[in-house]
Amino acid sequence: MAFALTPEREQQVDDVLTRYPERRAALLPILWLCQRQNGWISPDVVEYVAERLELSTSIVKGVVTFYTMFFDEPVGENVVWVCRTLSCDLRGGKAIQERLESKLGCKAGHTSSDGKFTLLKAECLAACGQAPMVQINDHYYENLDLELLDRIIDTHAAKGAEAAAAEFSTFASFRAPTGGEAGDRNSVSSAPPPPSREAVRLASQPPPPADERGDES
Repeated sequence: MAFALTPEREQQVDDVLTRYPERRAALLPILWLCQRQNGWISPDVVEYVAERLELSTSIVKGVVTFYTMFFDEPVGENVVWVCRTLSCDLRGGKAIQERLESKLGCKAGHTSSDGKFTLLKAECLAACGQAPMVQINDHYYENLDLELLDRIIDTHAAKGAEAAAAEFSTFASFRAPTGGEAGDRNSVSSAPPPPSREAVRLASQPPPPADERGDES
């Protein structure tokens, strides 16, 4: 069956197209809308986007394979990016990855047997000051240790992504408003969520003494 967007998302595509003088310029946001609905950029999605934007499938496929935020094969219900760049590695990024692999039962680049989690490595997620950290779906989880990581994953598995984000995420969602019901994995918030308890806890901690910061006396 050929891929088709919901009527609501078709309207969003129409709205996006009015923002650009050339249809090709809308390729990224429309791919993002399609992945929100389908979970990944399947060959049917590539054909749909190519036809909608009057492009060749090779151009669409080239963009999909260039950006790591687009998935060209199925992924789990939750996508976990573990940061392995220098700042995170110096603060335990390797141990975070190893714990995730053990807890999820799959190596980085693969999906857990229950289909709930896909584990991927990232070279940098731009949160070096809060290392080590992971991104799960649209939320950042920072200043991790193994115990906190276990609690985050357990909450995802038991209560769902939104419950875990509300309790533990430390970075506001970067999702753009597209509507949807609360709890829908394809829905997108129209405003940033309130700070989580973990974010409040971190923000309320006093700064370290000058000698611990390495300040000169």
